[in-house]
Amino acid sequence: MSGGRRPAHPALLVFIHLCAALLAALSLAVTLWTGLEERGAALAFGVLVVVGELARWTGARVREAAPLGAAGAMAYALLGADGGQPTHHGAFQVVAVVVAASLLGSVPHIARGQGPARDQLARRVLTVGFTAVCFQPLYNRGTFAEWGTAYALLLLALLTLTALCDAVLAAALAHSRTRWPFGPLLRDELRALLGIGSAVCATGAVMALAVAVVGLWAVPVFSLPLLLTQLSFKRYAAIRATNRQTIASLARATEIAGYTPTGHARRVASLSRAVGRDLGLSAPELTVLEYAALMHDIGQLSLLDPVPAGATAALPAPEQRRIALLGGAVVRQTGVDPSVAVVVERQADAWPEQPVAARIVRAVNAYEEKARDAGPGGPLTALEELRLAPAGQYAPDVVEALARVLARDCLTPAVVG
Repeated sequence: MSGGRRPAHPALLVFIHLCAALLAALSLAVTLWTGLEERGAALAFGVLVVVGELARWTGARVREAAPLGAAGAMAYALLGADGGQPTHHGAFQVVAVVVAASLLGSVPHIARGQGPARDQLARRVLTVGFTAVCFQPLYNRGTFAEWGTAYALLLLALLTLTALCDAVLAAALAHSRTRWPFGPLLRDELRALLGIGSAVCATGAVMALAVAVVGLWAVPVFSLPLLLTQLSFKRYAAIRATNRQTIASLARATEIAGYTPTGHARRVASLSRAVGRDLGLSAPELTVLEYAALMHDIGQLSLLDPVPAGATAALPAPEQRRIALLGGAVVRQTGVDPSVAVVVERQADAWPEQPVAARIVRAVNAYEEKARDAGPGGPLTALEELRLAPAGQYAPDVVEALARVLARDCLTPAVVG
């Protein structure tokens, strides 16, 4: 079991980053050459983006790490008037101000080694550039000199297209880096638009409209609710991280007690999540799967004599079910999602009767145990044993998904057919 993990489409990753870098460089050059228009508005929205970056989430797996900064950038791209007076700043200035403010607000994070991911910065530049290029030339030509239905429809259409563009970019970047299937990644991104994504778009549009009527005083007024929401989500993310650490600590109880090998639960959880991704599970389903995989062996604590090497896959079916039921009972006492306990309880059933997550945990656990004990040819031997197992023991689609994941991770040769 060896081999480095490489992105499936490095060319796509480089292309997206290169496009963002070229747009940012061109915008900065043009703005430096022509000078800033409406410096007050540029300063106000630049400060808003800086504050959003300073308050960004770090170390958390979230779709939008700096929603306040993203909303400020969107509002500036959609800014057509300031206090009733038309603006003339143009698309290049919008991108230049957003890039400069994003980099300035990231300085403290970079100093702590927690700078913004290049993927998120590339998405910010390209989506803001798309919105500004679509809106600013039309407004500056006087197409929407009078407010009305056409103006509102333009903003709605631009917000929709920008959100879709951002979702596609995010899914493409994640696919390039992780080699997970693009379809499920895009589906998760589109679902996320109903949460923080819609809040960012709505706040950006409303802020731009408010500034057009009452001036720059609307910027702090309309940014405060999103800032409070961002801080609340930050606290919620910290609680979720604490819960996961608690579950991981409980999962290590079997290792500390000598019932399972060190790192077994962590390896099963990581591989189960990858298989779940390959099968198209949603983000909430993947979280349940990961938690269940971490705690799948906790029922062994009820045994008087440990199973050799913790290899429950070799036990008789009744004994496997007893351990699984005891594990589910323990999980229910931890206060986690009850669906996690269901997966733990059902992992020893015949696969046609199991939920998908239980099928994955059962197959991945058996693979990990067999690969560990099969010597140099462990991965291939273990995979072949799963394929040749009696009917009803392991779900065929899960075994094939496991084979694809292992092949992508260079753990086994690609299997054809």
